[in-house]
Amino acid sequence: MQKKSIFKNICKTLLSSAFLIGSFTVPDLIKQSPVLANSGMDFMWDPDPSYVKLKYLQTSNEKKDRSTYYFFLRSRDRKTGILKLTIKVPDYFKANIKPEKLNLCHAKIGGYSSRTKCIEDIPAIIEVSKDQTSIEIFPDNPIPVNKNTYALRMKLINPRRAGMFQFHAYAQSPGAVPISGYVGSWNFSVE
Repeated sequence: MQKKSIFKNICKTLLSSAFLIGSFTVPDLIKQSPVLANSGMDFMWDPDPSYVKLKYLQTSNEKKDRSTYYFFLRSRDRKTGILKLTIKVPDYFKANIKPEKLNLCHAKIGGYSSRTKCIEDIPAIIEVSKDQTSIEIFPDNPIPVNKNTYALRMKLINPRRAGMFQFHAYAQSPGAVPISGYVGSWNFSVE
């Protein structure tokens, strides 16, 4: 009987000490680990069934830091060819977007042992609206429906204010009646 109660006390002590140690170290790991911080979890108050999450890469999420963004359009994201791509930028994304710092490219998404990079630049006319809430891309030849991944690479200095931002992509398909439709959204944050 006494051995059983000693064993229970030891188990309780070990469990409570493990809980205390874990409560101090796990939050620090989450703050420091970029892999855990960018886990890809999306939270929406009112989920929209037509919402499509698009893949992106952001080299820095610090305020006022130089960053390169890759907004990917993978093969599964493109149902038709793309004659014109329009990206809607929220008006509270206060960064200076310059057309000469934007380019459309055939991209390779990096992984554990390789980096994300543009393999080949695609000639295109890129226009940014005066109020910086819209980016319009007119490729010389329509982006085809194939297995390749395409990306808009954007180099800029992150906004001064932290926040969560959602960029929406709309594509106009080639054909007799060019129709512009929703492709998806990129969600990212600046801290």
